[in-house]
Amino acid sequence: MKQVALLAFHDALATSISLPNELLNAANSVALQRHRKTIISADIVGLDPSPIEVSGGLNLLASTDINNNKEYDLIIIPSRWRHPHRGSPLRADVQQWLRDHETRGAVICSVGNGSYFLAEAGLLDGRVATTHWHYFDDFATRYPKVSLHRDHLITQTDNIFCSGSVNSAADLVVHLIDRYWGAPIANRVAQQFSPESRRPFSRNSYRVNRSDLHRDETIALAQNWLARNIATPLNIPELAKQSGLSERSFHRRFRQITGLPPLQYVQKLRIELAKDLLQNSNLSVDEIGQQCGYSDSSYFCRLFKQHCSASPGKYRHAVRRKLFEVNKA
Repeated sequence: MKQVALLAFHDALATSISLPNELLNAANSVALQRHRKTIISADIVGLDPSPIEVSGGLNLLASTDINNNKEYDLIIIPSRWRHPHRGSPLRADVQQWLRDHETRGAVICSVGNGSYFLAEAGLLDGRVATTHWHYFDDFATRYPKVSLHRDHLITQTDNIFCSGSVNSAADLVVHLIDRYWGAPIANRVAQQFSPESRRPFSRNSYRVNRSDLHRDETIALAQNWLARNIATPLNIPELAKQSGLSERSFHRRFRQITGLPPLQYVQKLRIELAKDLLQNSNLSVDEIGQQCGYSDSSYFCRLFKQHCSASPGKYRHAVRRKLFEVNKA
């Protein structure tokens, strides 16, 4: 079971606490249905024991505070309504609490301008980061040692993640659910929270050491070829030959870089393409299967359901329902 802390403080944006919390609770519910056990223990962690007034005049009562001596696996720092330095300062004890958890290997995620907490603690020095677009210039001026990425909604270096908005934080939380507990649980959670508005983490994010940002030029060229020829039948011996490697060396280096064997990597690319086409085109399921390299429609449907916990037809219905719903009010 993962121990999760959702940090809470005065003037925090309420949805930047409540939405990640709801996503994690949904993951718990799915795990309970599937495996008869919960997978997450989440605390609302205050900076002190007093009640907290978050955005919209709402009062939030934390379940604990940072002095509880508890070690968390995941910490989510919400965004602050208006400037993050407004009101109470970013306290030294909170910065130390974050540094201690980072040293122990905790995953720490910021929402919007919650990245200021990480920067104040020195956890973003020499690392990539993003923040809410309104604060780009201010953030860059205050923290010149941070590599600010203005064109990405999510950044990752090691176990430090930054997301630029509440919506991108939702994408990030779903990604972490996938990372810790697998795609079936993550897909079920995503389907409950407006999947038509989500973009995959892999397309929203800038990640240090991600599979397509590495120094193995041979494998990078192979990845580019696979992305450009996604519907072409996979021929590993021929691809290895083009790469100037033996088949065994190609398999080893490809898996070392991407974390997946070539066949699974290609399947992942094809499923992502299929999801995009199901959401954004009027092509039939058969036509989408063909475009993704699957001439056997039955096999495509079985594989899609295995990856997404829903048939292509049901997935399309779920992701497009709200997009094309007529407002009758």
